[in-house]
Amino acid sequence: MPERGSPALRQRWLGMELRRLREDLNMTGDEVSNRLGWSTAKVSRIETAKTLAKEADVEALAELYGVDEQLREALVALRRDASRKGWWERYRNSVPDDYITLIGMEAEATEMRNWEPQIVPGLLQTEEYARAVISEGQHASQVPSSWFQDRVEVRMARQRTLLYDSRPLTLLAVFNESVLKSQYGDARVMRDQLRHLIKVSELEHVDMRILSQDVPPPVSTGPFVHLTFSDFPDIVYLESLFGGQYVDDVEKVYGYERAFEHLMERALREADSQELIKQVSEHWSR
Repeated sequence: MPERGSPALRQRWLGMELRRLREDLNMTGDEVSNRLGWSTAKVSRIETAKTLAKEADVEALAELYGVDEQLREALVALRRDASRKGWWERYRNSVPDDYITLIGMEAEATEMRNWEPQIVPGLLQTEEYARAVISEGQHASQVPSSWFQDRVEVRMARQRTLLYDSRPLTLLAVFNESVLKSQYGDARVMRDQLRHLIKVSELEHVDMRILSQDVPPPVSTGPFVHLTFSDFPDIVYLESLFGGQYVDDVEKVYGYERAFEHLMERALREADSQELIKQVSEHWSR
C-alpha cells in the first residue's frame, strides 16, 4: 500500500514561508540574489517550489532574513521533509509534472472537493474505465503510448491510498448526470463503472452527488479539485487539456469553495444520486 505524506506540499510551504520572510523585510528578489550572489531566477524558483532549495540555501536565506534559531531550525526541518520521495516520484518521467505535484499534495489532504462536468472523477474510476478515458486523452494530446500503463497504475494507486488507507481523506464529489451516459469503453465497462460508483458511495468518507440534467449548470467553470489540509492553507487545482494550474490566493480559493457549495446545494441528495446511478446502470445492462 502506498504511504501517505506529502514532500511536495512541504516544498511548496517552504517556498511560501521564504517568500513571506523576504516580503516582510520589503526586499525584492533582485536584492536577495545580489546579497547572496545568486541569480534572481534561483530565488523565484525556490519561492514558487519549482526548485527544492539546498539545506545550505535555506541556512543562507535564514541568516539574511535575520530569523531566530527556532524558526531557522523549523525551516531546515521543513526542507528535509520536502526532500523525501513519495511513491509517485518513480512515475515522474511518464506523468506530467503538474499531476505529480497534485498527487504529492493530495497525499496529505484531509478533504477533497471535486467537481467534474464531463467524466467520472479519477478517484471513482474503475481500472477499465480509466484505461478508456486515458486512451481517449492520449489521442487528443499525443501522449507516447509507452506511458499509458504508468498513468493507469498511478490512478489506481491514488485510489488505494486516498480512499482505502487506514486514514482516508473525505471525498465530496459532484458530477453531471450526462457523465453516467457518456460512453467510455464498451457497455460492460460502463455498467461495471456505475456499479462501482454505487459501491464507493456507501463508504462513510465519500459523499457523491449527481447534478441532474434538468438543472441549469449553476457554475460556469471546468473541473477543479479543492484540497483542505490540517496544517497548511487550502489549494485549488484547475485542470485543462495542456496542464494544470494551482490557485492559493485566499480570496480565489474561497470563491471556489462557495462555487462547490452551490453545486452541492443544486445537486441531488446522496440517496437520490445513488438511485439515479442504479437506474442509468440498467441502460448499460441491456
